[in-house]
Amino acid sequence: SLSSPLFNMDDVTVGYDDKPVLNNLNLSLNNDDRIALIGANGNGKSTLIRLLAGKLRPLSGRAVKSGKLRIGYFAQHQGEELDLTATPLIEMKRRRPRETEQQARSQLGRFGFEQQKAETTVGNLSGGEKARLLFALMSADKPNILLLDEPTNHLDIASRQALVQAVNAFEGAVVLVSHDHHLIEATADRLWLVEDGKVAPYEGDLEDYRKELIDKRRGNSRKESTGGETRVKLDKKELRRIKAEKRKTLAPLKNKLHKAEKHLHELEAQKKSLSGTLADPTLYDATNGQSVDLQKELGEVEKAIEIAEADWETLHNEVERIEAAETVEA
Repeated sequence: SLSSPLFNMDDVTVGYDDKPVLNNLNLSLNNDDRIALIGANGNGKSTLIRLLAGKLRPLSGRAVKSGKLRIGYFAQHQGEELDLTATPLIEMKRRRPRETEQQARSQLGRFGFEQQKAETTVGNLSGGEKARLLFALMSADKPNILLLDEPTNHLDIASRQALVQAVNAFEGAVVLVSHDHHLIEATADRLWLVEDGKVAPYEGDLEDYRKELIDKRRGNSRKESTGGETRVKLDKKELRRIKAEKRKTLAPLKNKLHKAEKHLHELEAQKKSLSGTLADPTLYDATNGQSVDLQKELGEVEKAIEIAEADWETLHNEVERIEAAETVEA
């Protein structure tokens, strides 16, 4: 591994079209750092990730990175950069031309692209599968830093868990932006708060940050109050009512989400069983006509998985949206 710091910033200001978003950054990134960026949307978390990735240059100040630094960068829009007419195997061999086909297949297999999936055209992959392919390609380059900007947005449950394991097994530095609290808690050991054009280490944990947001909200409602204590009590009563309404809205949604998860697991078990049967060479004897029917059935199950993943994702995002609103307004 490279010696620390991997990246160092002295009085760096960064932004777009000469308009600063973050000012006077004095930060360094070491090779064992696991950092999650927190702060409201629009405060510049993605801007900082883009600066670290080399996609943005400082408007002023000095940003110095280690000479042999290799960066693995994952952003939500990167799926658009994949060649839709290629297969995962072709994409992997383009990135790692010196490796054997077996090595390429082995790397893809670690991210759930077994024999058949490795040869499916990228255009036919679901959103979650494309995200998994990007992770497989990114980590194949053996980067020293992983930069992850909302990496779980299109991932199903199994893929989210696989991502947690992949990040924890990774030996370099990690900087991530995510609304997925489980991902942050499972992979990051430091928080940087991005707020009011500044970035600074945050001493507490996610729970402390949540409480801070609540206290700020309450402080604001006190400042706005014209009738002193009576208005504050009304605010608390109103907050309790809002929270109760949110719980009422969340309960049926969470129930639907649980059912969607169960359905997805059942379909994936079905797919695994069919793939196992299709791997049996005796199935392809001239006397056995079963294989065509099973291939057809597998195709139908894979299509059903794609629909189920999209349903799960819609429900999950809706639950997360309501829960995030509750965090800020609680």
